[in-house]
Amino acid sequence: MKWEKWLENWDMTSLKVNVGFLKMDWNPSEPDKDAAWDMYVELLTRVTTQFLPTEHGDEKVALESIYSLFATTRSVIKSHGRGCREFTKIAIIILNQKIRPFTAKWHKLSLAGAFQENTKCDEFRVELATLQFELNIYASMLAEMADVEDITKLESLNDHA
Repeated sequence: MKWEKWLENWDMTSLKVNVGFLKMDWNPSEPDKDAAWDMYVELLTRVTTQFLPTEHGDEKVALESIYSLFATTRSVIKSHGRGCREFTKIAIIILNQKIRPFTAKWHKLSLAGAFQENTKCDEFRVELATLQFELNIYASMLAEMADVEDITKLESLNDHA
């Protein structure tokens, strides 16, 4: 399978990726699978993929959790070494194109006191929900890469309504 087809399968064609890269084979190695598993677990156990009810949680803490994915991803890549090339490719793209714009915007606003305003907190949560949707797709992609059962939809969304 080619990267282009794999990304199409996940409806992630909005990612800005070099055409040459898209034509490359997608063939995860054992280190890729191990790295994908590690990151999958991290994503599923954070606010990155979990619903955050309006009456619960703290926006600043949620932002910090999302920001910590940079250090977590670096650690996963380093611990699995140069053999986790396929994982590294998708992880870096997700960090730079999905997570970084969100954290850059909200870090600056947070420093300016945005989380003291209800309207900004509401705006943050709307944007967080959009990011969570994308990161749930990423988590499912990682489950496939890790060759494990995808449990991103294990819990019913009706429980959060």
